[in-house]
Amino acid sequence: MTPVLLGFAAAGQAQTERVNIVTTAVPFLRITPDARAGGMGEAAIAASPDASSQFYNVAKYPFMESKSGISATYTPWLRKLGLNDVYLASLAGYYKLDDEQAFSGSLRYFNLGNIQITDYNGNDLNAESPREMCLDLGYSRKLSDHLALGLSVRYIRSTLARSAANGTAYKSGNAVAADLGLYYTTVNDKAGGWSAGLALSNIGSKIGYTSDASQKSFLPANIGLGAGYTWITDEVNKISVTGEINKLLVPVAPIDGTEEDYRKYNERGLISSITNSFDNKAMAYSLGAEYVYDGQFAIRAGYYTDSRSIGKRNYFTTGLGVNYNMLGINFSYLIPSGNGANVNPLSNTLRFSLLVDLGQVIK
Repeated sequence: MTPVLLGFAAAGQAQTERVNIVTTAVPFLRITPDARAGGMGEAAIAASPDASSQFYNVAKYPFMESKSGISATYTPWLRKLGLNDVYLASLAGYYKLDDEQAFSGSLRYFNLGNIQITDYNGNDLNAESPREMCLDLGYSRKLSDHLALGLSVRYIRSTLARSAANGTAYKSGNAVAADLGLYYTTVNDKAGGWSAGLALSNIGSKIGYTSDASQKSFLPANIGLGAGYTWITDEVNKISVTGEINKLLVPVAPIDGTEEDYRKYNERGLISSITNSFDNKAMAYSLGAEYVYDGQFAIRAGYYTDSRSIGKRNYFTTGLGVNYNMLGINFSYLIPSGNGANVNPLSNTLRFSLLVDLGQVIK
């Protein structure tokens, strides 16, 4: 891993701060896949449930009013960098067996465009079309009138290269993982109240792209904690505010380590990697707000920031939502920030979601 070097001058003397970024395989699993959360600063663990809850906290589904529903989202990615063929598409849905339990599932597909592979001297070898996807299946159940538990399992497939380059033969990587969620809410249609959520995500095996078992990479395992409050002032006005903290459960690779240091890093198992992840400050923070009028129109805003060991991204988001009968449309926009060399590559990111409500619960 190549460390990021940052130089600055102070009191007439040059100083250098070395930053070691925490890296993982399949980072698309940490991209916000739907427009509602995208408009609320990516704060969704404790937000009110919707058809996209599979991506953030699977435990929310038993509190859905409708018996079933689906959500589809399309996100053009990194357009600020001039990339026109990179996008994330997602699909999620659920079905409530009764008022106590629900099954759910989702699919995410990340198209990384076309990439030209070169040798060590920069000579063109061949072109690749990297693709990544994951398929989830979940089950959630109420433990009480206000608390629910959910579990989902995930299959991940990542194809970054299919041929040999620089003497190494590459193949598709495969992995399995699981999410565990808890959701607590006192909110109902007539009164406001608190909500809270806890989510463990991407807890599973490593993923490798060669036949060398010692070169497998960590999944973006994460623990998130969220809380929020909803005010219902009358029959048509509702305001919700939610915030959350996320910690990446991945150890940081050694800087200028010995061969033995890197060997130990690569050989860490699941429990060891989680335990050692608390030695770094790979943290992210989100704050979001949503105003809903008469259950049909929504205005959203949010703020996201993370630590330098993840990327030190800071940005504001906004979004709109419209519901009519069984259909809903959500839109989110990442407000541009930075300029010149410091411009945020995620600026102007758009997300479009379509939601379909398939009916009311029969109690």
